[in-house]
Amino acid sequence: MKYIYFTLSICLFFFLSVSKTVAQNTTLVKVQDSEEKVKIPEHDTLEEQEKIILPKITAPKEEKVSGTKKPQQKTLTNNTEAKKSREAFDHQIWDDLLKKYVSANGQANYKGFKKERSLLKTYLNALSKNMPNENWSKSDKLAYWMNAYNAFTVKLVIDNYPVKSIKNIEKPWEFRFIKLGAKWYTLNDIEHRILRKMKDPRIHFGINCASFSCPSLLNKSFTAQNVDQELEKLTISFINDPKHNTISANTIKLSKIFLWFGKDFKTKGSLIQFLNTYSKTKINEKAKKSYRVYNWSLNEY
Repeated sequence: MKYIYFTLSICLFFFLSVSKTVAQNTTLVKVQDSEEKVKIPEHDTLEEQEKIILPKITAPKEEKVSGTKKPQQKTLTNNTEAKKSREAFDHQIWDDLLKKYVSANGQANYKGFKKERSLLKTYLNALSKNMPNENWSKSDKLAYWMNAYNAFTVKLVIDNYPVKSIKNIEKPWEFRFIKLGAKWYTLNDIEHRILRKMKDPRIHFGINCASFSCPSLLNKSFTAQNVDQELEKLTISFINDPKHNTISANTIKLSKIFLWFGKDFKTKGSLIQFLNTYSKTKINEKAKKSYRVYNWSLNEY
């Protein structure tokens, strides 16, 4: 009987040992299976690894406002301020004076200008303190020097007013009365040494010599934005104005401006070719040419 109990004990011990081993092996397999599932495969690039490792980030959805749409932000631009910001110099004072004291046909009220002498001086001082530099555009420079020429011409007249003609003033174009920056200029300096060197013959129809035979004094200031357009209008107007020029196909009687500054109008061809660019009447190349007497009377009303 003792032998039977001994045999059963050995069998039970063996059975329990085998069961424990099987259980441990099973657990090991499960752990290995689990490790295989989370093992990250090797990739050639860091970007590929990041696709596996990093969670996908989604931008949060915007909350909808019930009933109304979320208004879009708009940048409001003041057209006047935007225009001024594009200009190297603000000619507004001169513009106001011209609108007030120059008629639509270009005649000036010098008595009115004289009453506004202090305001004109403010503008001239501003010109002196803010001269063109290498950063200015050609249009800014052109507008500056043309306005300067016209404004200082007005100053010359009202400083000597009343006067019947600018030629009654002693050497008006050689008089060194224009202070700009650290230098003193004459009207001739501005016209011949600055404006004409800009190689735009239309300047002769934008600067005014305070006389009836001169091109009209524009009743607004030149700006970088308008100078090209205004010079084009002034050129067309002057060439086709019978007070200045008489034009037919075979005979032309011209302002002496075309005689005094003839070479300025021949940079791209003949004088006739220049005139035909703007003339409403086609002029023959061999048309007979003569010049009008120049009226130096003061262009006032």
